[in-house]
Amino acid sequence: MITKVKEVFKELYQGDILYEYQGNITSDSIESVLAFIEDKLLQLEVKPSLQKKAFSVIIESIQNLYHHVDENPPNIHKDADKFGVFVISKLDDTIQISSGNFIKKEKIHILKARIDQVNSLSPEELKYLYREILNNSEFSDKGGGGLGLIDIARKTGNELKYSFNDFNDKFGFLTMVIKISLKD
Repeated sequence: MITKVKEVFKELYQGDILYEYQGNITSDSIESVLAFIEDKLLQLEVKPSLQKKAFSVIIESIQNLYHHVDENPPNIHKDADKFGVFVISKLDDTIQISSGNFIKKEKIHILKARIDQVNSLSPEELKYLYREILNNSEFSDKGGGGLGLIDIARKTGNELKYSFNDFNDKFGFLTMVIKISLKD
């Protein structure tokens, strides 16, 4: 991973690291991560319902990364067509999911608008928007229409933290942080 991206992402490594991954985002890498994370969550001394919610949000976060990561800028990572980073950590009574990936600059304004929209809505409004997208088949070229982001916001009750960092003339690097409370 190149220095510029490391600088942006290193601040997201907080708390007790449960899992970290840097590399090619493939269905195989996702399967191995999920099996490992499921075992880690079972070891946490929290209610099964909260473990289930945390696992569900982690799945959605990793699937978002898998489905929406753009190809790498040239000469970034020789072994990864679609490079991504994610870190799952425990901070006090919170699970934090931090992810990062390259994104084409022409897509940034669309994603930023969607995240800002999700962050601005109440729980009732999120529920309505989720149903509206499902009922009206408002799907993106990747299939979701932002349903993953809405679902994460609904399940966590927290704002989606994000930043777009300039990388070069064609690419930015997106970092996102999602927090899940392990308390009722």
